[in-house]
Amino acid sequence: MSRTIKRLLLTHVVLGFLGTTAVQLAARAPTDNPNIIFIMADDLGYGDLGCYGQQTIKTPVLDKMAAEGLRFRNYYAGCTVCASSRSVLMTGQHMGHTWVRGNAGADASIQTLRPEDVTVAELLKTAGYKTALCGKWGLGDDIQGNTGLPQDQGFDIFYGYLNQVHAHNYYPEFLWRGKEKEKLRNVVQGSGRKYGSFEGGWATTRIDYSHDLVVAEALKFINTSKASPFFLYLALTIPHANNEGSRGTGDGQEVPEYGIYDKLDWPKQDKGQAAMVTRMDRDIGTILQLLKDLGIDENTVVMFTSDNGHHNEGGHNPARFDPNGPLRGMKRDLYEGGIRVPLIARWPGQTKPNTISNHIGYFGDLMGTVAELAGAKAPQQCDTVSFAPSLLGQPTKQHSHAYLYWEFYERGSKQAVRAGDWKAVRMPMFTGKTELYNLAQDLGESNNLAAQHPEMVSQMEAMMKDAHTPNPNWKPRGAVSPKQPEPGDGKPRF
Repeated sequence: MSRTIKRLLLTHVVLGFLGTTAVQLAARAPTDNPNIIFIMADDLGYGDLGCYGQQTIKTPVLDKMAAEGLRFRNYYAGCTVCASSRSVLMTGQHMGHTWVRGNAGADASIQTLRPEDVTVAELLKTAGYKTALCGKWGLGDDIQGNTGLPQDQGFDIFYGYLNQVHAHNYYPEFLWRGKEKEKLRNVVQGSGRKYGSFEGGWATTRIDYSHDLVVAEALKFINTSKASPFFLYLALTIPHANNEGSRGTGDGQEVPEYGIYDKLDWPKQDKGQAAMVTRMDRDIGTILQLLKDLGIDENTVVMFTSDNGHHNEGGHNPARFDPNGPLRGMKRDLYEGGIRVPLIARWPGQTKPNTISNHIGYFGDLMGTVAELAGAKAPQQCDTVSFAPSLLGQPTKQHSHAYLYWEFYERGSKQAVRAGDWKAVRMPMFTGKTELYNLAQDLGESNNLAAQHPEMVSQMEAMMKDAHTPNPNWKPRGAVSPKQPEPGDGKPRF
């Protein structure tokens, strides 16, 4: 399907907003085509925020945002690593259907959305929204014949990183502005690993901190778009580590200053990890204040989440922060710690303050949710359930998934499915033994119930079979999975 045909098929969803004047937009009701800001951290764990149980890292803004809005207990990333999780988010298709199903490394040709893939941004453009991506993309790179660049996938404005490995470096030599490189004042020492148009490495001259530049661009977009409905996808790189930098300098937690953690008797990597999260928290506060100053606070729904579970990279000590809280596992696991993530939503006047939702949802539901908020219709080939009723305090109107599904192609491969309170994990994909857990009784996934419930195992394996469609670019690779992570303590934090 060509991109022209795709857009023609989408244009029927909403036409009334295309001729609306700025005066009419300023007077629109808060629930009529609200502004939508979706903020996503990178490798932030379920337990990394104070409102999700964190005791050491300070996140006062996000804690206040949760107190003023809604926290989800059972919200999941699209996958357990970067690119595939973002593919699920943008297309509304789970891992058995979405096109990009993993991190491709140097082979950017298989980490690229196709013309026929419909993104959340493309849907919202048909509803009259201005759209911007500030931060990290990961679904199209600077290669010949590329079809996945942000401005070919529905974004009016793009500023940031295309490739997720380039995004490791917080002091890069350049960022992308649209389809052009914008040179920065940093000097980078290469690591010898080539990724398309750049070489992974670490900065020997550190002047322009990319996170600050990305946030400034997001603030600029909000300012210039305040008169019309807008969608801002703010894909932050914090607190992902610079893995190349940790080899070059011994410190992958790159941040301009340690702030409130500076005088603590911690290794610099631990100070950097905490300082990145608190810096991000501060900048989200700046965004929320700008919405108030512009008088569009009540017309704007703001959501915050993370692309997958916490990492153990860059030289810091995760044990200091307990980033997965009660959950088992971390990034690259399909246990809860690898895929269950925070979701905070704030919409003054619409979302009830200090509420908690037990609705089971995931990244693919952003498509259905924004479609409902914008009065549009999600593409038919989606695995999406709108959680707009939960945002609006109408849990009795909230529909549920029959199941959620994940697959992962690295480290010997694995699959997982959740249906109600039941969770199944199979390693390797298709052929391994299936583990079974009851999350209502065993949040830390410490008690495998497969032997006691063979019928439930069969049902979960049938769901896995139903969910998976083959993809020529993605086949299980790797020999043997590493030692499995220890179970979590299973004690809820809120």
